[in-house]
Amino acid sequence: MTDADYIYGVRAVIEAIDAGRRIDKVLIKRDLGGNLVSELMDKITSNGIVVQRVPLEKLNRITRNNHQGVVALLSAVSYYNIEDLIPELVADGRLPFVVILDGITDVRNFGAIARTAECAGVDALIIPSAGSVTVGADAVKTSAGALLRVPVCRVRNMAHAVTYLEEKGFSLVAVSEKADHNYTQGDYTVPTALIMGAEDKGISPHIFKACSTRVSIPMFGHIGSLNVSVAAGIMMYEVVRQRLEANMEVI
Repeated sequence: MTDADYIYGVRAVIEAIDAGRRIDKVLIKRDLGGNLVSELMDKITSNGIVVQRVPLEKLNRITRNNHQGVVALLSAVSYYNIEDLIPELVADGRLPFVVILDGITDVRNFGAIARTAECAGVDALIIPSAGSVTVGADAVKTSAGALLRVPVCRVRNMAHAVTYLEEKGFSLVAVSEKADHNYTQGDYTVPTALIMGAEDKGISPHIFKACSTRVSIPMFGHIGSLNVSVAAGIMMYEVVRQRLEANMEVI
């Protein structure tokens, strides 16, 4: 992480919010208080910015400068509102295809997924506002610039987002080694939301349960799972394959 990826200091972060800087999240030392911090919290809340209370050691790992207990991580992209984007896709006559990343925290995996998503004509990546990767300069670089082209929707409540997509006619496809059906057996010629989970925990149980389709990629070796970016690539191009075979426009 470089100096261009964050802003530190209470007053500096307040001014950054007032200036309309794209802020991914604000990290505040757990026990930090005072009038200026209260003013900062008011601005964070009114602007819908993610905030986390963290130990001092985490802030010190980001910068050894006088951060005053506050560090704002900057976003390299502007986030889209899922409830604005999906109707636009439908209005444009597209057969929507989105990828939900439930808890991906590794920047390299995220960047690789975004790069493949752009190549495969994915309409949007959807990530949670908490417990997910920060879309900073490193992520954009790893994605080979794909994150500047593929819309990223960040949602506060993933369960609500999944329910919204289902109500809009999406097939919710959970990709997990726990699933019984081969990934080629899914029907991706309909509006599709692929859901990929974190490598350590997989898809959240309540999200997995909500999915109408649950598929797995067969494993024949001794290692139990694929890297999530590789698995996502296989799934995205299965969607492409089925749509091309059905003589559908992929993009």
